[in-house]
This record gives sequence, structure tokens and C-alpha cells, in this order.
Amino acid sequence: MPRSPSWSACSAMADRGKTLNRLLRVRELQLNMVRADEARAQTKLDSERTLRERIAALADNVAPARAPSGALSLAAAAHFRDRLHRSAEAADMRLKIALETLERAAEATREAKRDHSAIEKLIEREAAEQAVKVIRALEEPPPVRKFRHGPC
Repeated sequence: MPRSPSWSACSAMADRGKTLNRLLRVRELQLNMVRADEARAQTKLDSERTLRERIAALADNVAPARAPSGALSLAAAAHFRDRLHRSAEAADMRLKIALETLERAAEATREAKRDHSAIEKLIEREAAEQAVKVIRALEEPPPVRKFRHGPC
């Protein structure tokens, strides 16, 4: 039994609406995941900055003292300063990597927001089109029934 054109059009609109809603849910999940990644990247950056500051404070505390001390303590302090300097360089590199990771995560968040808002706009446009179709259907006059009389 063939379906009437109006039913298939309604079915297609409903299918499109379901598809758009499904896409919106997927985009919301993606957006939330990307936001979580960005938050993790920000936390990592903060911890790397804190570590770098701690290393810098330790290096300042190991600066050579003016009071005369033994050669062994000077050598130990120099060795410790050298290790702190290498640790500071490694911390700077980790800080740079964490900053780049945060920038990539922020860009991914912006892209996910764009995708999400595009789907929302499509849903709004679909709703507006449906409203226009309903208004046009209401504006159409009801079908006039013609009475056909047989031969009198």
C-alpha cells in the first residue's frame, strides 16, 4: 500500500529531527570530553609551573655563601647547583610542552564548540521550517467539497 506524500514528508522531517538530535548529543559528548582534556592540560601546566618555581627557589638557596667554608662543601654545592640547573632546563622543556598541549586542547575545544553550535543552528533552522510549514498549512483553505448531482 503506497504511503501518502504528506506522511512520507512528515516521516522524513521526523527522521531528520532525530538525526539532528542524535548528532547534537554526540557533539555534546565530544565537547565535554575536549573540555575535560583542556582542564587536564591546564592542571598539568600549573603543576609544571609550580615545579619550576620550586626548583628556582632551591637553586637560589644553594647560591655560594660569603662565609668561608670547606672545599668539600663548595664542591657539593656546585654539584647540587649543576643538578638543579639541569632539572630547571628539563622543567622549562616540560613547561613548554605543557603549554603547547594546552594550546592544542584549547583549539580542539573551540572546534568542538563550533561543531556543537552548528548542529544547534541546524536544529533551530529545522524547527523554523516546520513552523513555517504548519503556518502555511493553516493558511490554506479547507478543501471545498463539490456536490455532483446526477441527472435530474
